[in-house]
Amino acid sequence: MLESFFKYLEYERRYSLHTLNSYRTDLNQFMTFMESEFPGVELEEAEHYQMRGWVVHLMEAKLDPRSVNRKISTLRAYFKFLLKREVITANPALKLKVLKSSSKLPRFVKEDDMMSLLERVEYPNDFTGKRDQLILELLYGTGIRLSELLGLSEGDIHREKREIKVLGKRNKERIIPITRQSCTLIDAYILKKRETFPNSGNVLIVTDSGKPGYPMLVYRTVKKYLGLFTTLDKRSPHILRHTFATHLLNKGAELNAVKELLGHANLAATQVYTHNSLEKLKDAHKQAHPKA
Repeated sequence: MLESFFKYLEYERRYSLHTLNSYRTDLNQFMTFMESEFPGVELEEAEHYQMRGWVVHLMEAKLDPRSVNRKISTLRAYFKFLLKREVITANPALKLKVLKSSSKLPRFVKEDDMMSLLERVEYPNDFTGKRDQLILELLYGTGIRLSELLGLSEGDIHREKREIKVLGKRNKERIIPITRQSCTLIDAYILKKRETFPNSGNVLIVTDSGKPGYPMLVYRTVKKYLGLFTTLDKRSPHILRHTFATHLLNKGAELNAVKELLGHANLAATQVYTHNSLEKLKDAHKQAHPKA
């Protein structure tokens, strides 16, 4: 039933490859636990106390509560699928209680550091330099996800309107405005890409050998250049997405507009960024108000 479940997630729920891999990893880990602790019991026969035993095992291994909660969510989804397919008569995973986890504010790059990264760095005037500069420009300038960046094609760029078309989670399309500077960088990059790799196709981001880009390429690029201007311990592509949202809200952008730009399904996912804006307001109050 596992493969049927993954096909259901991919084709009916239209989950991303990243999400599918997470579900697969979680269920494989639970299967390993069951084989070790309850040999002979099939995955579909697992009961609540066995699932709870796995949760305790994960907690004893000092796994982050948010990661444990994600695995609980995976179990609930899988057994809900089994219930829907009438393989089981009740979902034992519903009895699992989620763990309390401390809410962490999204980390972001300071505005001055971000401007320095985009405007003061002398990127090499070759294909790699132009590609790396464009990666940083698009991630910060549009707030798109890593998977969305790698999914862009040259045809998704609309220069006259200064827009890009992005295919987000569950195959939902959205349009994001881009700056005139971004358009200039895109044109320069595509020209260099076609000169260097005439047969690289329509994919926008490609490797140094002209093949479609992959996640680790973007991770290395972001980590390399962010390391020049920030001491953040985590320097990932998603940090630039956090930075995009935080800077917009700090400048007075409406929450609903930021939600649409990020491609969030609900406002609650976007509201987490308002906490950073509130912290900024508190700092301003402390520094300026006579009674602070």
